[in-house]
Amino acid sequence: MGAVDKSPAPGTPAATTETDRVKAFSDGVLAIVITLLVLELRLPEHAPGQLFHSLLHEWPSYLAFVVSFVYVGVIWLSHHALLRLVRAMTLGLVWINLGILFGAVIIPFPTAVLASALAKGGDDDLRVAVVFYALSAALMSAPWLFFFRYLRRHPALLEHDITETYVRTQFQRPVTGLVLYGLSGLLGWFVHPLVGLGGIIVMIIYHAVTSGGLRKAPLARHSS
Repeated sequence: MGAVDKSPAPGTPAATTETDRVKAFSDGVLAIVITLLVLELRLPEHAPGQLFHSLLHEWPSYLAFVVSFVYVGVIWLSHHALLRLVRAMTLGLVWINLGILFGAVIIPFPTAVLASALAKGGDDDLRVAVVFYALSAALMSAPWLFFFRYLRRHPALLEHDITETYVRTQFQRPVTGLVLYGLSGLLGWFVHPLVGLGGIIVMIIYHAVTSGGLRKAPLARHSS
C-alpha cells in the first residue's frame, strides 16, 4: 500500500504545518483536563463506622465528575473527528484550536462549583452554579463555529474526500450548543436549577451522539 499523499493541495495557504503536532498537543491537554477532574474526589472525613454514609454523602461530587468526564470525553471525540477534516494547519487554525482547548481547560472549575452547590448550597447557589456551567459550555462551543467558518473560507485545507457542503453542515453542532446551553442556563435561573442541569446533560448526550459529525452521507467531492 502506497503512502498517503499529505502534500498541500493547490491553493493551500503557504504558511501551513502538518496536523500531527496539533493533535498530539491537544490530546495531551485534554488528557490533563480529564485527569484533573478526579482530583475533586476526596476521601471524606468520617467517624469510625461512618465511612459508607460519608461516601454516600459525597454523591454531588460523583455526579459532577461523571457529567464532566463524559463531557470532556465527548470534546476529545469531536476534536479527533474535527482534525480528520484538514490536511494542514495554518496559524489561524492553530489559534482557533487553542480557543477550543481554552474552553476545555476551564471545565474542572465549573465542575467544582457545581459539586459544591449540589452538596452545600441552597437553590440560589445551585442556580448560580448551573448558569455558570451552562455559560462555560456555551463558551466551549464558540471556537468550533470559527473553526468551521475558517475551513469554509479556505477549502484547500480540507482533505481530498471532504466536501465543503459537509463542512457547512457541521455549523449546526456549535450553533445548537451555543443556543441550547444558553437556554439551559436560562431555565436553570428562571425555572429551576435541576431543569437547567437536565438541559446541560441532554446537550452533552446530543454532542456525544453527533461526535463523529452530522450526516453520514458520502463525503467525496465527486461521486465515484
